[in-house]
Amino acid sequence: MNYKELINDINNNKLNTVYLFTGIEKYLIDKTIDMLREKYIDKSFETLNYVVLDGKDIDFDNILDACETLPFMAEKKLVIIKDINEVMENKGTDFDKRLGEYISKLDHYLTLIIIDKSNSLNKTSNIYKAVKKLGGVVEFNKLKGRDLNAWVEKKFKEYNKNISYGNISYFIQSSSYSTYNSLNTLYDLENEILKIVNYTQEKEISKEDIDLVLSRTLDTNIFNLLSYLNRRDSEAALRTFNELYISNEPVQRILAMIIRQIRLMLSYKLYRERGDTEGSIQKKLQIKDYEFKRISKESSSFSKEYLLQALELILRLDIKQKTSSQDEKLALEMLIIQLSQIM
Repeated sequence: MNYKELINDINNNKLNTVYLFTGIEKYLIDKTIDMLREKYIDKSFETLNYVVLDGKDIDFDNILDACETLPFMAEKKLVIIKDINEVMENKGTDFDKRLGEYISKLDHYLTLIIIDKSNSLNKTSNIYKAVKKLGGVVEFNKLKGRDLNAWVEKKFKEYNKNISYGNISYFIQSSSYSTYNSLNTLYDLENEILKIVNYTQEKEISKEDIDLVLSRTLDTNIFNLLSYLNRRDSEAALRTFNELYISNEPVQRILAMIIRQIRLMLSYKLYRERGDTEGSIQKKLQIKDYEFKRISKESSSFSKEYLLQALELILRLDIKQKTSSQDEKLALEMLIIQLSQIM
């Protein structure tokens, strides 16, 4: 069963006694649970009819107690096991067997929702097989195509913003959400939407708004990376680089941004040395107000000598990459370590 099929069942009051929620899209899992709680649980009796079991310390008896207690002043009771793998790791095969057997005996007054947060519950486990037999395995995969476009449009409308279909596609492509192996979820996409909404004064979202806000996020991360290097904190710099890499920023783009910001800071310092005014420097650098303010502020933390040595190291890397088959990610990680050691 997929997410849309489950939503259809909820709307038609056709709930199973048990579900296993699995898949990368945690946003949809959370929203589905919110939908179930809003539809079936009276807030006056929520503490009695809505039970969340969370953590590695719960055992089968805790689950049994939660499930065997009848709902109070309601037809339905919801019991949530938040991370089944955490429980399984600590309770072993006996727990798997007992819960697997119990699942087939659940009564209609109850809906038990088992969440596989790490998306790694063994399909040969008794729990998985029992839920699958009852048709309750729900896969929460990433949205795509029309579903994703509709979700993005709806989110912008929630903030009283309009966006064209062309710009919806452009925003999705720029966000890396749909990139192969991307770990970004709709939570990440929602954060990007909120940034654009907060930045944009106009009701209509333009391509320029998307470009400026999303590239500004990358700029900030690159500045953070360079600040860590300047403080000789290679560990934090590598962590920032890997966060960018995991979010599917290409290595060459990250390197290009590092080069660009180092060159801008060095140029700013050289222009200031010869007495140029701020307005004159910004015109020569050909950058907008936001970026110029950031460059002028951050450049004070770097010496001219550091920036010159950094550019020399980057030039050596560029030559090496063009004349060898060295892994580009590894090469950039080694460069980051070298940059953190400049005196």
